[in-house]
Amino acid sequence: MCGIAATVRYGKRGPVDRDQLCAMRDGMRARGPDDEGLWVSANERVGLAHRRLSIIDLSPRGAQPMANGDGSLRVIYNGEIYNHQSLRDELEAQGYQFQSDSDTEVLLHLYAERGREMVHDLRGMYAFALWDAEREGLFAARDPYGIKPLYVADTGRTLHVASQVQALRSVDEVDTRKNPAGHVGYFLWGHVPEPHTLYEGIRAVPAGHTVWADPDGVQERPFASISEALADADPASQGTHSRTNGRASNGTPSTTDDEAVQEELRDALLDTVRHHLVADVDVGLFLSAGLDSATLTALASELTDRLRTVTLGFEAFRGTRQDEVSGAERLAERDEIAHPPEHPD
Repeated sequence: MCGIAATVRYGKRGPVDRDQLCAMRDGMRARGPDDEGLWVSANERVGLAHRRLSIIDLSPRGAQPMANGDGSLRVIYNGEIYNHQSLRDELEAQGYQFQSDSDTEVLLHLYAERGREMVHDLRGMYAFALWDAEREGLFAARDPYGIKPLYVADTGRTLHVASQVQALRSVDEVDTRKNPAGHVGYFLWGHVPEPHTLYEGIRAVPAGHTVWADPDGVQERPFASISEALADADPASQGTHSRTNGRASNGTPSTTDDEAVQEELRDALLDTVRHHLVADVDVGLFLSAGLDSATLTALASELTDRLRTVTLGFEAFRGTRQDEVSGAERLAERDEIAHPPEHPD
């Protein structure tokens, strides 16, 4: 988890306020306690700031904002690109030279090679903002699942970008009047439905969308939709039911098909867990003693011996059926994982 903040004066009016940009950045200190960075262009029309939580390439070479070799591209980024190594291999084969081992640098060279279409090659959870000096544009993107947060505030001549609403609230020119739709959503459902926030001038970039800001204005476009992908993958939507409730179309049991599906599911889960474990630090997992976390823990324990789990226990539930600690301890012991669950005092 990192924190990104950017300001671009696409309307060519006035310089970026460095103090304001630093305030946006430092308001997200909890997201990135390991390092901080700031860059403002020579004409002071764009600025990028970053709070870093080091996961891949813990050295200063992975610091952000990060630039390419000639300084024409600069990026700030929050997340992890799971296929960064394979992308790096492809880019190196095409002549790109890397100065770090970070997945951040992959974003720079991938953009140089494929432009804004780069998002179709990314596998991971991410939110980033990239400044293209030659095109005088800021390119921002959020992953298809919307795992990483990305918020924008467009004043009509300036675009502000940040990982948290709170960071944008600190900007004087941002409209922080109450957004009725955001408040209604919160009281109805217990959360603010995206793209709304609680404030009129701040909105979430929807999952699977990109933003481009240049002297012509700001454009937002979709590049991926999980709901559409699931609909396209549903045999029912294509009128082809080969099985129903574990039975073949002729009504006979389909044990072979069920076993094949289970094996395919296991392979898919192992593949995604393996990619999530890519890190230069130890990996932790929340173990609630439920089915989902127990499955992930078991799969992860097959792939690494560096896994640690943590469970939240509550004194009020100690010794009751609602207490998850004892079940989590048994699961951790079964998978031979370090697990220090404790009830709070």
